[in-house]
Amino acid sequence: MSDDAATPSHFDQLIGLEVTELTKDGVTAQFTITPQLQQPYGILHGGVLCSVVESVGSMSGAVWYDGPVVGTSNHTNFIRATREGTLTARSTPIHRGRSQQLWDVDITDEQGRLVAKGQLRLANLDRSDQIGRS
Repeated sequence: MSDDAATPSHFDQLIGLEVTELTKDGVTAQFTITPQLQQPYGILHGGVLCSVVESVGSMSGAVWYDGPVVGTSNHTNFIRATREGTLTARSTPIHRGRSQQLWDVDITDEQGRLVAKGQLRLANLDRSDQIGRS
């Protein structure tokens, strides 16, 4: 298991994302809605939900692959607006292959109601030191 995959990124720490379970078959993480995560109407910003899908899906893929992965597509549907509470994100594998992976991520509220549902496609990499360099 990659140590990097199990370590929350600076951004994950910023939004308060805490991993509660990390296995090769999925990741569970939680975060609490704060005023800093709300949009001007007082509801949770959709970008936070997309980011949680990206983070949880990427951790899932990296742990399964035991190496670096990078997101190539993130499609997140917003189901239920929410203003407060703690949300839980759980990933489930759809496809795990030699060169790419596809993960479902469900985000639910404290009552178990679906808040958002995302799919994250990942590319499996041989190495990560050249990503984003010219």
